[in-house]
Amino acid sequence: MKNQKMYEPDDRMISIIRDNYNILQSLGCFGISLGFGDKTVKEVCEEQNVDTYTFLAVVNFTINGYRNFDDADRMSVPTLMQYLRASHDYYLDFQLPFIRKELVEALDEKDNLARLILKLYDEYAHTIRSHMKYEEKMVFPYVDALLNNKNTGNYDIETFSKHHPQIDQKVRELKSIIIKYLPSDGLRNNQLSATLYDIYNNEEWLSQHSMVEEEIFIPAIRRLEQRLRQSDVSVKISHMINKNSDNNESLSEREKDVVISMVQGMTNKEIADHLCISINTVITHRRNIARKLQIHSPAGLTIYAIVNNLVDISLVKL
Repeated sequence: MKNQKMYEPDDRMISIIRDNYNILQSLGCFGISLGFGDKTVKEVCEEQNVDTYTFLAVVNFTINGYRNFDDADRMSVPTLMQYLRASHDYYLDFQLPFIRKELVEALDEKDNLARLILKLYDEYAHTIRSHMKYEEKMVFPYVDALLNNKNTGNYDIETFSKHHPQIDQKVRELKSIIIKYLPSDGLRNNQLSATLYDIYNNEEWLSQHSMVEEEIFIPAIRRLEQRLRQSDVSVKISHMINKNSDNNESLSEREKDVVISMVQGMTNKEIADHLCISINTVITHRRNIARKLQIHSPAGLTIYAIVNNLVDISLVKL
């Protein structure tokens, strides 16, 4: 049964662990060391260089399935990357070998069925390993590149999202076979029961890991991609305008007033009345503006005005 408590930055870290001992591994994946006394979540995270908001988002989600991230833009992608990389190390380097060792000790390797069970487990472990190695080879470097504002080619997080299956069929089959077809007694039975218990726990952990990727990591990278695309477009527009205007005269203050009036949708007569000049003067200013900027369309002038802070984009009718 889930705890149903949403933890906050001012809650004591020890309280979370007392209520939910199964998040101990999550602490390690975030790089949080034990020995923090009665300090709050915020104090522990700040001391150990972990983003508090991201830590609590993952903890509240894994404990209670809490998805209402009220300020998604605060999610720290570097913190998520640290968490996912450490989770992979834990699962691939410790949990998979540990469970196999338990199975070997609990099974009679002379029995054909036991050997088949080990083969089934190895197939399951290979599937998990291949999936995580793909993420380490393709997804993590892609995100690192995004964080460093580097060109990422044609890959995007949507490609990963479409090929991010739940890998649980083989482990369900493994559990079913052990329960149904391997009755034993004495010490070996105890070993097998303990191993089965660990398999169940790790299946739950892997499911939570996958859901963190689906519900927190992938959306966070989508937002990062979007911000970088917007930034890239702004830089390109600014570069284009600067390139076109570098070798031309700068606009006078009156010409800037005319540009602002044009962007606001005024006619030549309305501009003349607004600026207390003649219509012929307005026409002359417009010709000079077009010559200097090499921009002739209303849309182009609007972009110029926004990029050069002559008008606020929120006041422009797009």
